[in-house]
Amino acid sequence: MVKWGALMILAAAQFLMVLDQAVMNVAISTLVEDFNTTVTTIQAVIAFYALVMAGLMLTGGKLGDIFGRRRIFVAGMIVYACGSALTAASGSVATLTLGWSVLEGIGAAMVLPAMVALVAGSYEGRERAIAYGVLGGVAGAGIAVGPILGGWATTELSWRIVFVGEVVVALGILASIRTVREPELKPGATLDWVGSVLSALGLGLVVYGILQAGTWGRLRPLDSPIEPFGFSLVPFVVAAGAMVLLAFVSWERHRESIGKQPLVHIRLFSIPSLRSGSWTLLAQNMILMGIFFTVPLYLQVVQGLDALETGVRMLPASVCMFVMAIVGSALSRRFGARSLVRVGLLVVLGSVLLLLGTINPRLDDAGFLVAMGVLGTGIGQVVSQLGNVVQSSVGDEDRSEAGGIQNTALQLGSSLGTAVLGAIVITGLLSSFSTNVQQNPEISASVKGQVSVAVSSGGSFVQSGEVRAAAEQAGVGTGDTDKVVSEYEDAQLQALKTALLGAGLLILVALPFTRNLPVRPLGEAREEPDVSATSA
Repeated sequence: MVKWGALMILAAAQFLMVLDQAVMNVAISTLVEDFNTTVTTIQAVIAFYALVMAGLMLTGGKLGDIFGRRRIFVAGMIVYACGSALTAASGSVATLTLGWSVLEGIGAAMVLPAMVALVAGSYEGRERAIAYGVLGGVAGAGIAVGPILGGWATTELSWRIVFVGEVVVALGILASIRTVREPELKPGATLDWVGSVLSALGLGLVVYGILQAGTWGRLRPLDSPIEPFGFSLVPFVVAAGAMVLLAFVSWERHRESIGKQPLVHIRLFSIPSLRSGSWTLLAQNMILMGIFFTVPLYLQVVQGLDALETGVRMLPASVCMFVMAIVGSALSRRFGARSLVRVGLLVVLGSVLLLLGTINPRLDDAGFLVAMGVLGTGIGQVVSQLGNVVQSSVGDEDRSEAGGIQNTALQLGSSLGTAVLGAIVITGLLSSFSTNVQQNPEISASVKGQVSVAVSSGGSFVQSGEVRAAAEQAGVGTGDTDKVVSEYEDAQLQALKTALLGAGLLILVALPFTRNLPVRPLGEAREEPDVSATSA
């Protein structure tokens, strides 16, 4: 008889791992105020959390193979609980980054791959598919509860109370983990330290470069620390990261060729369904977390809503995502993953178009709530399919590595989504604001010069009241100040719409990656393994 109690424990861990980002996104304005910092800084902290997970996920999966999945799961939960405690007590951006982004990120990188392998060790066949579907639904539940819980806690108590609660839940999970069966250890497993460093460094450089685009400039330098050949440092940092990742792939192939265990077997990427599922997972989280970073900026900075009001307006997306993640698991018995994922992505595209129509100076509550509900429905359908696709594409011996790849794709997508759409928002804001001011004939030439100097040094997404205060402090007259603030408010809306268009473009880019997802229901017939995957 299947012991579903083990799934409940692992599902609680899954819930905990996805709760953080949803909470932080609705608390952006409060965090900016509490730590006397900028939106760009909090954006970096959020992206860094996902980046730490992405960079260390493959290493976390390999540690499970070496020391045992349950043991690494326990160690990861302890690190995660320590990070949550430090986050709750943090008094500066530095301690927030250490507790949340670093310690919690390291803990999650150990827990998530181990969790995937523990599910595989506890369930088989259809029960395993159900278990992965439940984990997908619980991930949706974490995103569902996150905005409203974070909004309520931030408004009525403090965002810190959420992290105190995480410590309590983590301790409860640790007290119950012995009921989860430990799969057999992978014989002769060793850690590829060089591969670990190369993968983390490469991913880190790519995301860091994209994250700094709003401050340094994408190509034309703004506040770039150095300007190679007259360009911003951003493309050079991203290119350096790409070269390190190529070196990582070469190193892994070299390890395999001399009979040593790599961090991840490159042959796994030749399995069509795993490759397609991983790329789509990355795109899914880029879209989701990018939108979930952009929307709170509109609600809090432009509309002036507090964290609780923001959570309430994001609730339709969260609830629909949770419901559709469960419904999608049932639909997978009748329809192939490729069709379900493609339909889900097209539904998300429809939601982006609806959201574009709601980004106005005055919030259209009804239209916005409908758009968010449609967004959650589409993402929920996608979420319900991809985890099981990736895990069904490999055998038990490759389960941990597949889990590492799966979670790396998810967290890299989260980090890139926040970085890319955040960079689009900031650069779009500065560009639109500068253009609006320069083209307004009613603004004096001296004020246009002041704005040009301010924009050239970079900026952040702030409330229009701060722009008014800065203009008055600089001695700008009342008439010019009113016009500058008006142009800034228009630039805010234009920047947010540009970011949403970027999300729509990501959806169109993601559709071709679904090509190799299973056509038939996974329970109906097992997908034929790719010959190259077994011969490598």
